[in-house]
Amino acid sequence: MWIFCLCLFLTLGTPALAQPPGGGPRPVLTLEEAVRTALRDNRLVQNAALEVSKSENTLAAVRTRRWPIFEVLVFEDWWLNPQNTQNILGGLSSALPIPIPIATPSLGNVVKNPQPTAYLTGFMTQPLSQQYRIGLNINMHQVMRDIAREQLRARRQKTVNDVKRLYYDILQTQSMLETVEESIRFLREMDRLEGRYLQQQVRLKSESLEVKAKLAQAEQQRITLKNNLATQKEQLNDLLGRNILTEFAVNPVPEATALENDLEGARTRAMKQRPEVREARLRIKQAEYDRWIKQAEYIPSINFSLSYARAVNLDPLPENLAFAGFMMTWEIWDWGRKRHELAAKTETLAQTKNLSRETESQVIIDVNSKFRNLQASRGQLKAARASQVAVREKLKEETDKFKNNTALLKDVLQAQTQLAQADSDYQKALSSFWRDKAAFEKATGEEK
Repeated sequence: MWIFCLCLFLTLGTPALAQPPGGGPRPVLTLEEAVRTALRDNRLVQNAALEVSKSENTLAAVRTRRWPIFEVLVFEDWWLNPQNTQNILGGLSSALPIPIPIATPSLGNVVKNPQPTAYLTGFMTQPLSQQYRIGLNINMHQVMRDIAREQLRARRQKTVNDVKRLYYDILQTQSMLETVEESIRFLREMDRLEGRYLQQQVRLKSESLEVKAKLAQAEQQRITLKNNLATQKEQLNDLLGRNILTEFAVNPVPEATALENDLEGARTRAMKQRPEVREARLRIKQAEYDRWIKQAEYIPSINFSLSYARAVNLDPLPENLAFAGFMMTWEIWDWGRKRHELAAKTETLAQTKNLSRETESQVIIDVNSKFRNLQASRGQLKAARASQVAVREKLKEETDKFKNNTALLKDVLQAQTQLAQADSDYQKALSSFWRDKAAFEKATGEEK
């Protein structure tokens, strides 16, 4: 009877996932669903998307610089002591932004009954020569918006890769836990049988102690794996932007897919699709626009302006004044400041070009490295699969020998341990393959 139980445990397949303490099945989280959830709810992805929105609002604000500027200036004052009117008007002529006639022969010298006075001025200023520089600013902020979009793409790609990596780690830990659970059930049955035969004095005590030791090791390993699995699930929940205590189960990944063989094509795709490369090229444009904007400061600022003024209790000033004209400001001597600032912008542009070339080189190195890792993972997976098949066949042979009393218990235990290790190695190799494949897709700029 005990031989039948032993064979039954040896031939059982991998058990189903344990159910949560509540009794109901945990919701299954597929890899595709996890990726979609992360791209929608991940906090860093949301911040990157908000950064794009901020850059678009900033761009819209810069565009308004092309249009006229409307301003209103209002003064309201009370005389606190009698004043000489001639001095008052002379002071106003230097303070107010419009010309004020000072020659008022018929005006008395002193205001004896001061009253509240008010002065309202409205301005409309339309930039003219600044339109070129404003256009450069708009173009530069468009580039900055595009940079924010590339940073969003980079964050999305990193999030997808992190989700896949954690998902595969959970699968690997879960598979190892299932293998340990199976070993524990097998060892407990063996311990029960060995205890019975030890009482019947048909087995050595050392064999029973060996089974107990292996059982204790397996139970300790189970505790460690459960703790690791709980931590990994919390990390994945956090990456998905949801409650870290959310319970879920994962689906096994399929066998390895066809291997990527076109390295040259992968490099070409990476040069076109990698956010780092595209951002580096946009940085060059940004530096060029920044230099052109600094160069445009040599152009005089010319504005067309309209102004209207209304005075209250400021006789003999007219109540309504209106002006139209052009205003030019030009800093004719800056002690070489613009020249040095322009030289600094030129050097910044050269640095940006160097950084762009360095980024392209690093991307090529990354693609080559990930391609080699994927090749190696494929070979390791193939070897692990062959080893698993061989060890499983060996366990079957040892079981048959044990049933015929031509093999010892320790040989069966050793074969079962080897199979557990082979199963674990295969799951590690499979998870490693999928992680390397995800890393290779990220290296080529794929958004999956």
